[in-house]
Amino acid sequence: MRRIIHHLRGLSDKQKRNVLHFSTLIFAIILVLIWVYTLGHNFSDTDTKIKMQDSLKPFNNLKDNIVNEYNNLE
Repeated sequence: MRRIIHHLRGLSDKQKRNVLHFSTLIFAIILVLIWVYTLGHNFSDTDTKIKMQDSLKPFNNLKDNIVNEYNNLE
């Protein structure tokens, strides 16, 4: 690790910036891949589906109330 750091110190600023951008891009891609992989498991879980339905109930009630009020206006 010390050799890598010593080598990076000897690079020009432009090369250091390129190394920084490349390493940031690689880590971002890895994080996105991990997130997408775990996202599929979370949505396929039945407990998560039930929790999502429960959390959306207030919005369904709001939608129903708006539709009912709109129908009453006619």
